[in-house]
Amino acid sequence: MKKRLAAFGIALLMLGFTGCGNSSGQTTQEKSEETKTTEAGDSQPAPSGAQTLVVYFSATGNTKGIAETIASLTEADLYEIIPAQEYTDADLNYSDSNSRTSIEQNDPDSRPEISGEPLTLDGYSTIYIGYPIWWGEEPKIMDTFVESYNFDNITMIPFCTSASSGVGNSASNLAEHAGSGNWQPGQRFSAGASEEEIANWLQ
Repeated sequence: MKKRLAAFGIALLMLGFTGCGNSSGQTTQEKSEETKTTEAGDSQPAPSGAQTLVVYFSATGNTKGIAETIASLTEADLYEIIPAQEYTDADLNYSDSNSRTSIEQNDPDSRPEISGEPLTLDGYSTIYIGYPIWWGEEPKIMDTFVESYNFDNITMIPFCTSASSGVGNSASNLAEHAGSGNWQPGQRFSAGASEEEIANWLQ
């Protein structure tokens, strides 16, 4: 009788362990699947796929703000032209004929060096290209940029920022220096241009 009771107790005990084991295994598997789903989702970067690019040079941040708004409204990629030698406040002193920018703008052969890796234009059909107006023209670093690339089959849309000066000859200068691309008339914005104003121009 004692042996039967002992055997019956062992059987119940084993059944309990088996049930707990199955329940625990199912929970672990569910958690594992959830973790895989989360990790897979987080590890897959969304490809750009954008056909539009916004390129800009900004020494004081004014053009940068306009460029970022254009990129946001058009869902475009964004690329900043960074000079190898940063422009200081003294360099930007327009009233000093010996300042760096004064010397550069007065020298038609000046081509300030650009820092960073070269840009790949593959896949882009439209490029907005932005810059400040210096002495009524584009900064010479913009000439460096457009002379460095082939813009065949790309629509080039210049935009600039200035306190009062218009686009002037800057857009046509860039088209001439580039020697390629379908260049459109440029657009001038003030530093404080609103998103609505920019959106209206884009439309």
